[in-house]
Amino acid sequence: MARKTQAKVADIQASPLAVTIEVSGHRLIGDEPASQGGADFGPSPYDLLTAALGACTAMTVRWYALKMGWPLEHVSVEVEHDKRMEAGSPEMTDAFRKRVAITGSALSAEQKQKLFEVAGKCPVHKTLTGAISIETVDDTAP
Repeated sequence: MARKTQAKVADIQASPLAVTIEVSGHRLIGDEPASQGGADFGPSPYDLLTAALGACTAMTVRWYALKMGWPLEHVSVEVEHDKRMEAGSPEMTDAFRKRVAITGSALSAEQKQKLFEVAGKCPVHKTLTGAISIETVDDTAP
């Protein structure tokens, strides 16, 4: 079941790059660090993207364990993102690395392995590795 998500983002002029982000009834501030021309009032777009992948991974593992009735005690995810040159490619590649820690003293080895597999199949992971379409339209045009 696909859910449509809509975010509204606008500059707030609190720093050269700061924005307000309104999404699903939540309000956040986004910015860039001072080294990138912002004032570091909030996470950068890549911070938010990296955090979204980690949050989705942890939630998906937790959801699957609950659905299956498995005794998952704790899941934590650390995600790193960087851009690097890959051999044979003239362009930079976005590289994400997820470290997933799953604990549950009563989990079987098979259950734990399945939860690791599920960690690689969260919706944001699938979005980032799948076909993406982005359309930019001029909202000021008559």
